[in-house]
Amino acid sequence: MKVLLVLISLIVPSITTSVIAEEIEHKKPNIVFILADDHRWDYLSVMDHPFIETPSIDSIANEGVLFENAFVTSSLCSPSRASFLTGQYPQQHGVQNNFTVWDNKNITYFEPLKAAGYATAFIGKWHMPGGLPKLRGVDQFISFEHHGGQGAYYGTPYIVNGKKLKLNESPVEGVEISGYITDDLTNFANKYIEDNKDRPFALYLSHKALHLPMTPDAEAAGRYDDVEITLPREADSWLAFADGNFKHFLWDPLEEKMKDYAETAVAMDQQIGLVLAKLDELGLSGNTIVVFAGDNGYMWGEHRLIDKRWSYEESMRIPFIIKYPNGIKNPGRRSQEMLLNLDMAPTFLALAGLEVPEQMQGKSAVAVLEDKPDSLRDAWLYKYYEDYPYPVPEQLALRTKRYKLIDYKRGKKDELFDLKNDPLEQTNLIDDPSMQTIYQELKERLIEMEAEVSQPTVKVE
Repeated sequence: MKVLLVLISLIVPSITTSVIAEEIEHKKPNIVFILADDHRWDYLSVMDHPFIETPSIDSIANEGVLFENAFVTSSLCSPSRASFLTGQYPQQHGVQNNFTVWDNKNITYFEPLKAAGYATAFIGKWHMPGGLPKLRGVDQFISFEHHGGQGAYYGTPYIVNGKKLKLNESPVEGVEISGYITDDLTNFANKYIEDNKDRPFALYLSHKALHLPMTPDAEAAGRYDDVEITLPREADSWLAFADGNFKHFLWDPLEEKMKDYAETAVAMDQQIGLVLAKLDELGLSGNTIVVFAGDNGYMWGEHRLIDKRWSYEESMRIPFIIKYPNGIKNPGRRSQEMLLNLDMAPTFLALAGLEVPEQMQGKSAVAVLEDKPDSLRDAWLYKYYEDYPYPVPEQLALRTKRYKLIDYKRGKKDELFDLKNDPLEQTNLIDDPSMQTIYQELKERLIEMEAEVSQPTVKVE
């Protein structure tokens, strides 16, 4: 950087190095948010998974900060995605499950960014009921309504800024449609980055992968055919056909679907590598915030369950990795702070030098990125609203750094776990005489926090 400043000052003597340095320092950072669907927190090679290979995502961690304790406040696609956008709990933004319509009065982080001069884009899976939204502050909106908003790995017609296109018709001039959705979304994203390289931009890239039916591209398909899968001790190959798990449509032995899942992750990782390469090619990497995250976790037989929704760690825990060379101190770190999906919006705004709107309930993680001794939180609230026909009871949970209390509204006994001594949540301590004081304290805090996060906040009239 010093050499660059000297060269520029020699070419343009009237501009001092201090002025140049100040301009570079105050240049607004670009933002690239990459969201995977159903990507479990530990299905990354950087998390020492026994066989999965994710070198591109690993590189984000190696150059940034990996949050080992990142969570969603509701482990389901629609409410989680709404929380990423609004910085709010589902009790506020109103998207309670996959059947609750998005309220266009909700305020997203795009609006203050747009007002500050950012180019903005949403590319990929929206997946909230009510059709595609009217998002204020978004310049380019490329998505789909195919299969109820789920899209398909092959054969998805795209919609650009409200215009429905024919299958295999490109919504962006100069972008070729391959037919495989992960590749197409990446091509749209890279074209957007190229077109906006000379101004600050905020890109939200939302993948269908790794959602069912978990279909890898031709290159990744079969990659793990010969891998031997070790199931959780309480699971078996045909668990998908038992205990209501058939609702999740896994029509193969569990081991085979886990291989499909892993191969689909590999295919996505390769495409994420192309986005990172594009930023490098254009010289944007240093001043670009890149986040990779999942919208919820996924259970592969733990607790004899499949899918998400439940308050268990495998369901509510997500990958969340952020790199920003110009703004992260001591990159390559792992943070143990409890970060939530609703923290992303205020973190982006704070890094952009903008005021965080009052209605956002999340917390900025800037202090963690700067490696300062600051705690994000010591407890947080999880809520799952029923979404029939899935056989999962409504539940409210309090998660602290050590304990988890789960309050089921029907059909299942409440649970209390000591996560320090029982990280796999195998022993319910709810009736343990020695735990009754802790239980009552947690219960009182759960009630208080539910009341607190449910207080009405601002919406656009």
